[in-house]
Amino acid sequence: MKRIVLTGGGTAGHVTPCIALLPALTEEGYDIRYIGSYNGIERKLIEEYNIPYYGISSGKFRRYLDIKNFTDPFRVVKGYFEARKILKDIKPDIVFSKGGFVTVPVVLAAKSCGIPVIIHESDITPGLANKIAIPAAKKVCVNFPETLNYIPKDKAVLTGTPIRKELFAGNKIKGLDFCGFTANKPVIMIIGGSTGSKTINDVIRGMLPTLLRDYQIIHLCGKGNLDPKLENVKGYAQFEYIKNELSDLYAASTLVISRAGANVICELLALRIPNILIPLGQKASRGDQILNAESFEQQGYSYVLKEEDLSVSSLMEAIETVTENRHKYIEAMNKSKLNNSIEIIIDLIKKTQL
Repeated sequence: MKRIVLTGGGTAGHVTPCIALLPALTEEGYDIRYIGSYNGIERKLIEEYNIPYYGISSGKFRRYLDIKNFTDPFRVVKGYFEARKILKDIKPDIVFSKGGFVTVPVVLAAKSCGIPVIIHESDITPGLANKIAIPAAKKVCVNFPETLNYIPKDKAVLTGTPIRKELFAGNKIKGLDFCGFTANKPVIMIIGGSTGSKTINDVIRGMLPTLLRDYQIIHLCGKGNLDPKLENVKGYAQFEYIKNELSDLYAASTLVISRAGANVICELLALRIPNILIPLGQKASRGDQILNAESFEQQGYSYVLKEEDLSVSSLMEAIETVTENRHKYIEAMNKSKLNNSIEIIIDLIKKTQL
């Protein structure tokens, strides 16, 4: 039996594409193992699928000055030796890395053990962890055509992002029932990322009376961001985070307002849901969401609203524009060719393994 090690962590976005590959890998007869940090979000997400999980030490790579810059390199070195021991024990045929800080020691350890590595890069420009890891990889899967300019030509493969098949099986009625909604009004879903966005949350809640005249609102506001005062507002359903019911909520949604993380925007593209993207600004990130959003805007998939331009009036104008032109957005998304990501990646794994 062929054995594969998956790795990725730090945020849910570094784990869900690995989860999307699980059914196809199982069908192909792979023995699947996972290496992540000891207590990261990846541990909780992966162990629910009964995949053997191995924890290692990990440290964050930063572009800015921080006291942890002096201690985290030691954690990375420790993680490297831990990963090397695990890989020597379980002897996988290949490692698939989704990125995130925990993957660097795993990828480097795999290289030192002669185990081939495939990396997946979701954003237009590679993150720091993947930049360090790419020289050790045999192949690098990318999400956007623009990313091909940043990866060595002999390694880059345009695959798109693996999307969980269950997302395509959503039930609109179940989604409406879950939120206590009716079928008489269209639904807008707001996705602020797993940690939520105070900026987006405040604007949405500030315009709720106006929105609720014409729409029902699903608000994924992030951990610790529920507003008790809004618990019983008719037509408004707030959740910190949704997992099992997400496919039903997508099916119930007429429009989605979201951050521009690579995974969520690829889900919106795959599901052909008209959307408004509010990318995380450069002050709070390296600017990858801005580039992701610009790419989708240029291809006609999304309406983009910069965070610094976000207000009640600008968001209302965006909602009206997308609602009026929803068929144009859906038509553009229907022309996308990135529809078989899982098949392409599985084929690449089979060709690259030992």
